[in-house]
Amino acid sequence: MKVATWNVNSVRARAPHLVRWLKEAAPDIALLQELKCVDADFPAMEVETLGYNIAVHGQKTYNGVAILSKRPIEDVLRGLPGDETDEQSRYIEATTGGLRVASIYLPNGNPQPGPKFEYKLGWMGRLARHATSLLAEEMPTVLGGDYNVCPTSDDVWDEKAMAGDALVQPQSRAAWRTILNQGWTDALRLRHPQARLYTYWDYFRDRFTHDHGLRIDHLLLSPQAADRLDEAGVDRTPRGWEKPSDHTPAYVVLREP
Repeated sequence: MKVATWNVNSVRARAPHLVRWLKEAAPDIALLQELKCVDADFPAMEVETLGYNIAVHGQKTYNGVAILSKRPIEDVLRGLPGDETDEQSRYIEATTGGLRVASIYLPNGNPQPGPKFEYKLGWMGRLARHATSLLAEEMPTVLGGDYNVCPTSDDVWDEKAMAGDALVQPQSRAAWRTILNQGWTDALRLRHPQARLYTYWDYFRDRFTHDHGLRIDHLLLSPQAADRLDEAGVDRTPRGWEKPSDHTPAYVVLREP
């Protein structure tokens, strides 16, 4: 079973790219972020024609997350628990194909210090608390998405150039480790322990051509999912298409139980 995550950076603008990727990569489950549209504007017809069921948690102009699956989608949770006042559409969770999966678009946090960085850290704290409850269910679970965190210096092309960025701050990395240390497996790093494995390249200064990237899109596996891990990687192909998203998909392949 192939589970992929992709920040599409506007699903309406990249709809042809999304359709092409779904046809070529054929993930069983796709976790999408940064839709930048309300639910009704999601290109459902194009996606459903390819055999996917859809669950969307959209927002006008900003944010937005979705789960696509070739199998039925059940027990959908929209919004990260822990703050009823949070109106940003950054989290959706559901059960499909015997897995509990979540699509996550974690706050960027820039500029820091400031309110946006505090919101990021608070959001990560809520995610950590919810992740604990998911582990307690002892169900195979995949938390995929754009975490907006470079966990280590190996996940950024030039840490000195990024020194002031929220993505590499000690507080951001500590919050990431808090989640990881609960018992989650960073699938990409497990399968590629030494690699410079990037999932994002800024449009500025043609970063993709020079491979000046960041690894900020992650797939965290519960122990029950990690036991089934067969493969994990990054599909760089869509980043080379015309007018691409600045992110590219990452994926895991899990053995069927």
